[in-house]
Amino acid sequence: MGRQDPKTVASMLRKAGKSGSRIQFAALPYRLRKGKPEILLITSRGTRQWLLPKGWPMEDIKPHKAAAQEAWEEAGVRGKPSKHCVGIYTYRKSRGAHRGKKFTVLVFPLKVAEKTKSFPERGQRDRKWLSPRKAAKRILMPDLAKIVRGFDPKLKS
Repeated sequence: MGRQDPKTVASMLRKAGKSGSRIQFAALPYRLRKGKPEILLITSRGTRQWLLPKGWPMEDIKPHKAAAQEAWEEAGVRGKPSKHCVGIYTYRKSRGAHRGKKFTVLVFPLKVAEKTKSFPERGQRDRKWLSPRKAAKRILMPDLAKIVRGFDPKLKS
């Protein structure tokens, strides 16, 4: 998909809302090790699938900042989020109150500056740093795996 500026993101949000899809924002936490990117994946609480931290829109908080908040709560990382969306994927919930409903997720890179041991969802999820290629292999959702595999931090802002 390539990176999308904030105005394009706003347009995508309107279209997704009109289609009946629920919106979520995901952080793509990354760091550079020896000049190469690593992606931080977490497990979901229910199915234990590997994915990115994601959550609901927050009132009066911009999408990229909401994604950064989710990265803190679910993965225990803080950093600088990009305002530019680097990908969109859709999925259907397989469990819980929203079972069967369609979700559209906008993905925002987050350059990790701090990883802590204590965070709100500690003990509920596993987290692991991987190369984009290895991270993509662990992700079951093909569209999300494609975003992760193709992530290039040089193109994020």
